[in-house]
Amino acid sequence: QDQLSYEERAYEGGQFAVVEVSGKPFDEASKEGVLKLLKYVGGTNDKGAGMGMTAPSITALPAEDGSLQQKVKVCLWIPSQFQANPPCPSNESVKIEERQGMTIYSTQFGGYAQEVDYVNYAAKLKSALGSETTYRKDFYFCNGYDPPMKPYGRRNEVWFLKE
Repeated sequence: QDQLSYEERAYEGGQFAVVEVSGKPFDEASKEGVLKLLKYVGGTNDKGAGMGMTAPSITALPAEDGSLQQKVKVCLWIPSQFQANPPCPSNESVKIEERQGMTIYSTQFGGYAQEVDYVNYAAKLKSALGSETTYRKDFYFCNGYDPPMKPYGRRNEVWFLKE
Protein backbone atom coordinates (compact mmCIF):
# COMPACT_ATOMS: atom_id res chain seq x y z
CA GLN A 1 0.00 0.00 0.00
CA ASP A 2 1.58 3.28 -1.14
CA GLN A 3 1.55 5.93 1.51
CA LEU A 4 0.14 9.07 -0.06
CA SER A 5 2.31 12.11 0.54
CA TYR A 6 0.58 15.29 1.64
CA GLU A 7 1.58 18.62 3.12
CA GLU A 8 0.15 21.22 5.41
CA ARG A 9 0.11 24.78 4.03
CA ALA A 10 -1.17 28.14 5.17
CA TYR A 11 -2.82 30.65 2.84
CA GLU A 12 -3.52 34.28 3.55
CA GLY A 13 -7.01 35.62 3.24
CA GLY A 14 -8.06 38.48 1.01
CA GLN A 15 -10.37 39.41 -1.82
CA PHE A 16 -11.53 36.63 -4.12
CA ALA A 17 -13.63 36.58 -7.27
CA VAL A 18 -16.26 33.87 -6.83
CA VAL A 19 -18.82 32.16 -9.08
CA GLU A 20 -21.37 29.56 -8.02
CA VAL A 21 -22.71 27.08 -10.56
CA SER A 22 -25.54 24.69 -9.68
CA GLY A 23 -27.47 21.93 -11.39
CA LYS A 24 -24.67 20.73 -13.65
CA PRO A 25 -22.19 17.86 -13.32
CA PHE A 26 -18.94 18.83 -11.59
CA ASP A 27 -16.71 18.87 -14.69
CA GLU A 28 -19.12 21.03 -16.67
CA ALA A 29 -19.90 23.35 -13.74
CA SER A 30 -16.19 23.82 -12.97
CA LYS A 31 -15.37 24.67 -16.54
CA GLU A 32 -18.18 27.22 -16.72
CA GLY A 33 -17.17 28.87 -13.43
CA VAL A 34 -13.47 28.98 -14.32
CA LEU A 35 -14.24 30.54 -17.71
CA LYS A 36 -16.29 33.34 -16.14
CA LEU A 37 -13.49 34.11 -13.69
CA LEU A 38 -10.84 34.07 -16.41
CA LYS A 39 -12.90 36.57 -18.38
CA TYR A 40 -13.18 38.76 -15.28
CA VAL A 41 -9.42 38.83 -14.62
CA GLY A 42 -8.85 39.10 -18.36
CA GLY A 43 -10.60 42.48 -18.49
CA THR A 44 -14.38 41.91 -18.36
CA ASN A 45 -14.73 44.38 -15.50
CA ASP A 46 -15.59 48.05 -14.99
CA LYS A 47 -11.95 49.13 -15.32
CA GLY A 48 -11.28 46.98 -18.39
CA ALA A 49 -8.27 45.82 -16.37
CA GLY A 50 -6.31 42.72 -17.30
CA MET A 51 -5.12 41.48 -13.93
CA GLY A 52 -2.95 38.51 -14.82
CA MET A 53 -3.60 34.97 -13.75
CA THR A 54 -3.91 33.10 -10.48
CA ALA A 55 -5.05 29.49 -10.18
CA PRO A 56 -8.76 28.88 -9.65
CA SER A 57 -9.88 26.78 -6.70
CA ILE A 58 -13.12 24.82 -6.83
CA THR A 59 -15.11 23.98 -3.72
CA ALA A 60 -16.67 20.55 -4.11
CA LEU A 61 -19.45 19.17 -1.93
CA PRO A 62 -19.25 15.40 -1.53
CA ALA A 63 -22.51 13.46 -1.35
CA GLU A 64 -22.94 10.52 1.06
CA ASP A 65 -21.47 8.10 -1.48
CA GLY A 66 -18.39 10.26 -2.08
CA SER A 67 -19.51 11.50 -5.50
CA LEU A 68 -19.77 15.26 -5.94
CA GLN A 69 -23.02 17.19 -5.69
CA GLN A 70 -24.13 19.36 -8.59
CA LYS A 71 -23.12 22.57 -6.93
CA VAL A 72 -19.66 24.11 -7.10
CA LYS A 73 -18.09 27.37 -6.04
CA VAL A 74 -15.11 28.51 -8.09
CA CYS A 75 -12.77 31.08 -6.50
CA LEU A 76 -9.87 33.04 -7.84
CA TRP A 77 -7.52 35.04 -5.63
CA ILE A 78 -7.43 38.59 -6.94
CA PRO A 79 -3.80 39.49 -7.78
CA SER A 80 -2.00 41.65 -5.18
CA GLN A 81 -2.03 45.01 -6.91
CA PHE A 82 -5.85 44.83 -7.20
CA GLN A 83 -6.52 43.48 -3.69
CA ALA A 84 -7.24 46.89 -2.11
CA ASN A 85 -9.73 47.89 -4.78
CA PRO A 86 -10.85 45.02 -7.02
CA PRO A 87 -12.51 46.04 -10.31
CA CYS A 88 -16.27 45.33 -10.43
CA PRO A 89 -17.12 42.28 -12.55
CA SER A 90 -19.21 43.04 -15.65
CA ASN A 91 -20.86 39.63 -15.31
CA GLU A 92 -23.25 39.75 -12.36
CA SER A 93 -22.74 36.07 -11.56
CA VAL A 94 -19.17 36.95 -10.52
CA LYS A 95 -19.04 38.19 -6.92
CA ILE A 96 -16.17 39.68 -4.94
CA GLU A 97 -15.78 38.11 -1.51
CA GLU A 98 -13.47 38.74 1.40
CA ARG A 99 -12.21 35.38 2.67
CA GLN A 100 -10.31 34.40 5.80
CA GLY A 101 -6.85 32.91 5.76
CA MET A 102 -6.80 29.13 6.12
CA THR A 103 -4.59 26.15 6.69
CA ILE A 104 -5.06 23.17 4.41
CA TYR A 105 -3.88 19.62 3.91
CA SER A 106 -2.94 19.12 0.30
CA THR A 107 -2.02 16.25 -1.98
CA GLN A 108 -0.87 16.57 -5.57
CA PHE A 109 -1.40 14.53 -8.76
CA GLY A 110 -0.86 14.97 -12.50
CA GLY A 111 -2.85 14.68 -15.72
CA TYR A 112 -6.07 16.34 -16.87
CA ALA A 113 -8.10 16.15 -13.66
CA GLN A 114 -11.78 15.35 -13.73
CA GLU A 115 -14.37 14.67 -11.06
CA VAL A 116 -13.39 11.02 -10.78
CA ASP A 117 -9.73 11.94 -10.12
CA TYR A 118 -10.56 14.50 -7.45
CA VAL A 119 -12.93 12.06 -5.73
CA ASN A 120 -10.26 9.36 -5.88
CA TYR A 121 -7.50 11.56 -4.43
CA ALA A 122 -9.83 13.00 -1.79
CA ALA A 123 -10.45 9.43 -0.61
CA LYS A 124 -6.71 8.74 -0.56
CA LEU A 125 -5.98 11.94 1.34
CA LYS A 126 -8.71 11.13 3.84
CA SER A 127 -7.17 7.75 4.46
CA ALA A 128 -3.63 9.18 4.72
CA LEU A 129 -4.75 11.78 7.28
CA GLY A 130 -6.34 9.06 9.41
CA SER A 131 -8.84 9.59 12.19
CA GLU A 132 -6.65 11.73 14.49
CA THR A 133 -6.51 14.73 12.15
CA THR A 134 -9.38 17.21 12.28
CA TYR A 135 -10.55 18.85 9.07
CA ARG A 136 -13.85 19.80 7.43
CA LYS A 137 -15.62 16.75 6.00
CA ASP A 138 -18.52 18.57 4.32
CA PHE A 139 -16.52 20.06 1.45
CA TYR A 140 -13.04 20.12 -0.06
CA PHE A 141 -11.14 22.09 -2.67
CA CYS A 142 -10.18 20.89 -6.15
CA ASN A 143 -7.37 22.84 -7.79
CA GLY A 144 -5.89 22.75 -11.26
CA TYR A 145 -2.85 24.90 -11.95
CA ASP A 146 -2.34 24.60 -15.69
CA PRO A 147 -3.95 26.00 -18.83
CA PRO A 148 -5.71 23.38 -21.00
CA MET A 149 -3.05 23.62 -23.71
CA LYS A 150 -0.31 22.33 -21.43
CA PRO A 151 -0.24 18.56 -22.05
CA TYR A 152 2.60 17.46 -19.74
CA GLY A 153 3.73 18.03 -16.17
CA ARG A 154 0.27 19.11 -15.07
CA ARG A 155 -0.33 19.81 -11.40
CA ASN A 156 -3.63 19.27 -9.60
CA GLU A 157 -4.31 19.27 -5.89
CA VAL A 158 -7.02 18.26 -3.47
CA TRP A 159 -7.19 20.34 -0.28
CA PHE A 160 -8.95 19.64 3.00
CA LEU A 161 -9.52 22.59 5.31
CA LYS A 162 -7.81 22.09 8.68
CA GLU A 163 -10.10 22.69 11.64
